[in-house]
Amino acid sequence: MKFLAMRLLAVFLITLLVGTNQLLAQKNPEEKFGWELGSQAYTFNRFTFLEALDKIDSCGLKYVEGFPGQTIGGDIEGKMDFKMEPAKREQLLKKLKEKGIKIVAFGVINANNDEDWEKLFQFAQAMGIQNITSEPKETDLPLLSRLCDKYKINIAIHDHPNPSHYWNPDIVIAAMKGQSARIGACADIGHWVRSGLDPVECLKKLEGHIKGLHLKDLNEKSKTAHDVPWGTGVSNIQGVLDELRRQNFKGVISAEYEYNWLNNAPEVTLSAKNLREMVKKMK
Repeated sequence: MKFLAMRLLAVFLITLLVGTNQLLAQKNPEEKFGWELGSQAYTFNRFTFLEALDKIDSCGLKYVEGFPGQTIGGDIEGKMDFKMEPAKREQLLKKLKEKGIKIVAFGVINANNDEDWEKLFQFAQAMGIQNITSEPKETDLPLLSRLCDKYKINIAIHDHPNPSHYWNPDIVIAAMKGQSARIGACADIGHWVRSGLDPVECLKKLEGHIKGLHLKDLNEKSKTAHDVPWGTGVSNIQGVLDELRRQNFKGVISAEYEYNWLNNAPEVTLSAKNLREMVKKMK
C-alpha cells in the first residue's frame, strides 16, 4: 500500500510539473528559442529604475537592461552608475530579486579610460550582467576584447542612426575583425529602419555576432518615425523573428519604446503580446 501511494504521488508530481511547464510555455513561448524578452529601462526614463521595474513587470516581462544615469528610487539613493559602491549594488540586487526581474544588460555606455572600462566590467560581473551595450571607440576594442575574455562578459556594439559611427552593420563587422568572439552587436532594429536599412538583411550580415537586440517597430520609414506596437509598423518584426530563429540566436531582446513616454506601458504590453502570438506559430 505504501509503495502504491508513493507511485501515485510521483505520478501526481510529474503531471503537475509537466502541466506547469506547458503553462509557462504558453505564457512565455519565446523561451523555447532561448530568447530573454525584457525591456530597456530607457523605455521608462521619465521614472525611477525601481518604478521602471514595476512597469516592466506589469507588461509581463522579467528581464531588464539598465541604462546609466537613471535615478534608482525607493530607499536607494543615487543613480544607475557602474561606479556605485558594493553595498548599493547588493541593495539593488535584492530589489531585483524581490520583483522577480533579472538585469541582463547595461547601456548604452562608454568609459573614458582603461581603468573605468575595467570598473565597468567588474560592475557587470557583480550584477550578473551578460551584455554591456556600448558604442566604443575602435581604438578601445583590443582592450575590450581582453576584458571580455577575462570577465566572460559581452560587448554589444549598438547602432544609432546615420551619421553615428556604427549605423551600418558593415562598419560593425569590420571593427570586430580579429577581436574576441564576445564582441558583437546590439541590433537596434528601429535605428536601422531610420537609416534606410532593411533590418532582416542587417541581421543576416551580422549572423553569429548578435549578442542582443533593441526591438522597435516604427510607424514609417523616416528619421522622424516613432515607435508603434510590434507587428503594427514597417519594421517587419515577423521577418526579424524568423531570421533570429534561422540563426538559432539565443539571448537578450529588449523592448526600447521611445514614444508616449508618460504612458507607454500599455503599448509595450501589446508589443509583447503580439510577439508571443507570432512566436507561437513559429517552429
